Amino acid sequence: MVNNHPILTVILWLILAPFLGGLLVGIERKISARMQARVGPPVAQPFYDVLKLMRKENLVVRKSQNFYIQFFLAFIIFTAVLFFSGENILLVIFSLTLAEIFLVLGAYKASSPYSFLGAERELIQMASYEPAYIISGIGMYMAAKSFYIRDIVSFNRPLALYLPGVLFAFIFIMAMKFRKSPFDLSTSAHAHQELVKGVTTEFSGRTLALIEIAHWYDIVITLGFVYLFFAGNIKIAVAAAISAYLLIILIDNTFARLRWQAALKSCWFTALVFGAANLIVLFYILG
Repeated sequence: MVNNHPILTVILWLILAPFLGGLLVGIERKISARMQARVGPPVAQPFYDVLKLMRKENLVVRKSQNFYIQFFLAFIIFTAVLFFSGENILLVIFSLTLAEIFLVLGAYKASSPYSFLGAERELIQMASYEPAYIISGIGMYMAAKSFYIRDIVSFNRPLALYLPGVLFAFIFIMAMKFRKSPFDLSTSAHAHQELVKGVTTEFSGRTLALIEIAHWYDIVITLGFVYLFFAGNIKIAVAAAISAYLLIILIDNTFARLRWQAALKSCWFTALVFGAANLIVLFYILG
C-alpha cells in the first residue's frame, strides 16, 4: 500500500480503485445471477451503466441536492487518499463517516418521502456499523502499537491472530456497509420493495453516476480493512478480502431483509460481544 514512492502509489490506487470496485460489482452481479439460475449481465455492465448515466439528463428536485453528492464523492476520494497513503486509521474512519453524512444530507434535501425514509434508515445503518469500525481501529492500535496504516501493514504478524472477534464483528457489518440483504435498509437493487430506491430515489443522470463511483471506492476501502487484518502475508490478505466479499454475496442471496430494529440490535450485539470482548482479552494478554 505504501512504498518508496508514496505519491505515485496513492495516484495509482486512486485510478485503480474505482475500476477494481466496478469490476467487483460486475462479478457480484454475475455470481448472484448464477445462484438464481439466470445468465446475468456481462461483468463490465456496471461501467456501461455509469457511462449511460453520464449521458442522461440530470433531473433534480432541488439543485442543491447535487452539491451534497459532489462532496460525498470528494470525501470518499479523500478517505481513499488517507487509506492508501498509510495515514491514521481513525482519521480514515471519521472521513468515511463524514462522506456518508453528505449522502444523507443530499437525500434529505430532495424532500421526497422515499428519499427521506432512505436517509433516516441510512443514519440507522451508520449507527449500526460505526461501533465495529471504531473497535477495529482501536484493536489494530492495541496489537500494532500504532494508529498509522503504514505501521499496521508492516506489523510482523497477522492481526487476525490477535483480533479474531474484531474481525468477525467487522465482516458481520460488511453486508450493511455494502447495502446487501439482510441489511439493505436504506436502498435496494430491487425496485419492487417499499423503499423503491430509498436514499438514491431522487438522483439521476451524472449525480447517480457519482454515487455509483463513490460506492466502488467504498467497496475497495472496506475490503482494505479486511486486508489489514492479514497484512503480514499479501497472498493470504488478498484471499481473505476476496473470501469476505464472496461471503457477503452468499449472504445477500440467502437471507431476507431484517427490520431496522433487528439489524441495529444484531450489529451492536456482535460488536460488543465479539469485538469489545476481544479488546478486553487482548488488553490483559498484552498487559
